[in-house]
Amino acid sequence: MPKEQANQRMWGGRFDKEPAPEAQAFSHSLFIDQRLWSQDIQGSIAHARMLGITGILNQHEANTLVQALLEIAHEIQEGDWLFDYEAEDIHTAIEQRLYEKVGALAGKLHTARSRNDQVATDTRLWLREMTPKIGHTLIELCEALIELAEQHMLTLLPGLTHQQHAQPVSLAHHLMAHLWALGRDLERLVQSAHRMNLCPLGAGALSGTSIPIDRELTANELGFSLPIPNSMDAVSDRDFVADYLYTFTMIMLHLSRIAQELINWSTPEYGFVELDDAYTTGSSLMPQKKNPDIAELIRGRSALAVGNLTAWLTLLKGLPLTYNRDLQDDKPLLFATFDSMLPAIRLTRAMLQSARWNTERMRSALVGDFSTATELADYLVNKGLPFREAHHVVGQIVRDCIQQGIGLEALTLDILRRHSPLFEEDALQAVQPEQAVQAKRVLGGTAPEAVKAQIEHARKVLNLLEHQLHELANPV
Repeated sequence: MPKEQANQRMWGGRFDKEPAPEAQAFSHSLFIDQRLWSQDIQGSIAHARMLGITGILNQHEANTLVQALLEIAHEIQEGDWLFDYEAEDIHTAIEQRLYEKVGALAGKLHTARSRNDQVATDTRLWLREMTPKIGHTLIELCEALIELAEQHMLTLLPGLTHQQHAQPVSLAHHLMAHLWALGRDLERLVQSAHRMNLCPLGAGALSGTSIPIDRELTANELGFSLPIPNSMDAVSDRDFVADYLYTFTMIMLHLSRIAQELINWSTPEYGFVELDDAYTTGSSLMPQKKNPDIAELIRGRSALAVGNLTAWLTLLKGLPLTYNRDLQDDKPLLFATFDSMLPAIRLTRAMLQSARWNTERMRSALVGDFSTATELADYLVNKGLPFREAHHVVGQIVRDCIQQGIGLEALTLDILRRHSPLFEEDALQAVQPEQAVQAKRVLGGTAPEAVKAQIEHARKVLNLLEHQLHELANPV
């Protein structure tokens, strides 16, 4: 086939003139969707095999197409062939190369197929391939949090509500709170993959095809659970992109919360942690500065993820059936969020693992902060006093301590008995942060044995999710 014919547009027969250069540039997508080349070839191979098995093409034709597509994949992989960036999109670029290899036979590959069902399939395949990579990276971060938690069962620091000192907790318990948030992200990731794992191929442009293809065969070849049952929905559905963008955004929000704590905790006012030099920068003016730039960038990139999700949901709102070119813009938003999220997960793990934790400073922050006041109230409750009365009594004790300029640690039994005869000698131990933490043995509490049980539970959850990710990476 002549090269000029190979370079014709897929849709050019009805038109007398070329698109305006500005319009062509505005709609050009190869520089974005070129990363789908592997999935595009994978889908084309499955389609060619199906056409051969069903007799729509003879077996020699189907085999020739499959072999040529495998050669193109190898050429791209090895850098032996570069995309023609005058091609409109990745589908066109690969088809043009196929024409160069097999001539007019290349035109038969598009039998019973449209770019509408083709791109929907490519995007699903790409996300399915990326899901285990994201998932395993998240699991590595979760494992790093567990390892840190095991090291800091007895490291105490103030737990906060409203950014005010509330009750003592262990650093282990605090870190595990972040783990459970990331665990929910992992669950959302797996759920999104399962919901997405349906095959659009065979839907054609929107209404299916009169050619007797076998959609079940193609779906099975590509590892999808089933073909999408409605051809109009198959080409117009991008709910799965919204699912993934939401999951990616939640991951970034959770990473941003960790980053914010590292930023706060590394300030002189806190002094709880020192970030490694590898993940900080200096100032061009102030020689003493050590800035938590990587944490700040993760916090900032979470805003971009929120923006991309919002943009995509806004684009989908009111979009009529079926395929509309607006849907082309899912990939810039999806890829941009993915490209910032994956390194953000890795960098968060690296920052946590390399940080130096100032455990003495954390413990000293509990001195005089009244964060064990609730323990005194619970002490009175255990003596039979209604909680509301106990709360009032301890509130008066705190007020008197503030007036005297002392903390709860400086209380004597005489001072306590001025407020209630129910107090005995052991009440003085109740206000010690170590005792307060040890007392929280309830499921989900901050006591070491409760945190150990929590870690054991977390490991079981992560093992299950890792197994599910392995199944996604190896579809039947």
